[in-house]
Amino acid sequence: MQKNTFQLLNEEFGIHASVLKAVSEAEEQVTSVYRELDDSMAYNQYKILDAFQKNRISDRHFAWNTGYGYNDPGREALEKVYADLFKTDAALVRPIIVNGTHALTLTLSGILRPGDELIYCTGTPYDTLEEVIGIRGEGKGSLKDFGVSYKQVELRADGTIDLEALKAAISPATRMVTVQRATGYGWRKAITIPEIEEWTGFVKGLRPDIICMVDNCYGEFLDTKDPTEVGADVVAGSLIKNPGGGLALTGGYIAGRSDLIEAISYRMTSPGIGGECGLTFGQTRTMFQGLFIAPKTVNGAVKGAILCAKVFENLGFEVCPKPEDRRSDIIEAVKLGTPESVVAFCEGIQAAAPVDSHVNPVPWDMPGYEDPVIMAAGAFVQGSSIELSADAPIRPPYIVYFQGGLTYEHSKFGVIKALQTLYDKDLVTIR
Repeated sequence: MQKNTFQLLNEEFGIHASVLKAVSEAEEQVTSVYRELDDSMAYNQYKILDAFQKNRISDRHFAWNTGYGYNDPGREALEKVYADLFKTDAALVRPIIVNGTHALTLTLSGILRPGDELIYCTGTPYDTLEEVIGIRGEGKGSLKDFGVSYKQVELRADGTIDLEALKAAISPATRMVTVQRATGYGWRKAITIPEIEEWTGFVKGLRPDIICMVDNCYGEFLDTKDPTEVGADVVAGSLIKNPGGGLALTGGYIAGRSDLIEAISYRMTSPGIGGECGLTFGQTRTMFQGLFIAPKTVNGAVKGAILCAKVFENLGFEVCPKPEDRRSDIIEAVKLGTPESVVAFCEGIQAAAPVDSHVNPVPWDMPGYEDPVIMAAGAFVQGSSIELSADAPIRPPYIVYFQGGLTYEHSKFGVIKALQTLYDKDLVTIR
């Protein structure tokens, strides 16, 4: 850390010298890992540029449309760009998809029919999907309510997909198998592209008709390939995570086989209308621009996650993934061990924000979650987890999940403030 930066953080932000020293030492230890990430970032940047140029994007694609949104050239061009990026037949990219859970719900409910069976291959899905599937809650229009049965296959002890257990679980009713790429609120590494390729090849070798779906949230632009390039039939995610680059105000995307996208579009609007309607509310400019800068933004966020892992590993905490592990999402989990430490960490992240840094985050009963959840994010876009944020369910063993940062420097400052807050409350010892 340069002398001027050290002095600014110490004098203006009140960061203790020992905290800055701990972060600087950790940063020096991971610089070789950072260099490897830059190649993937450059590849994805040029891949996106190629898709823009092939689809002849121009300023007419940023114009407003009104009413039903028929023949919206910006929306149509944006969806062609996404289809090209994911190497799929078609895509839906819409501001009317409110979040990642909504994109996944549309995908599941658009494809599955009464009597079908869904199998999750990565253990328990993310908390907000439990009520969608029907694991929790009654009479809310879940898949279970509409006669779709569900199984889940736990991951093996090493965090990989248990293919033999999946083979045993598949039945004549199985229509779809699903992988959640990101860790969610689990203690595991994210599922990598090579693992997804092995999984899709295994499933298709058993039954080519089974649909392989990937929850791609937090995983975009961390590799040179996407799940749909290695056998997945359909993927879904959120625009206020990786692909929105911090500029998209809302929205989600779904990309895949044309027949599947058509079926999903009928659930998104209505049968017979599908993707032909749907206003973009003048958001195509920020969706295009956010996508264009997304590889650079994601690169900074991943570097921040690696720094977080190294800092807290050096202090004796368990972290997942480890600093040197191959990454397939932007999330870093730190096992802090007490609810007080989780809250303090999140207070530090909130205090590092450019927006609402004065607000104090507290755990609350957030809709869709089984336990009280604390969420820290002073974001330009509410709920944007490509921006610096941290969250955690308040339950043993008290793991906090750190992610995001529109720039590496801001993600790094989040690590600094989280550690400073823990230090101020005597919840961590810095040697």
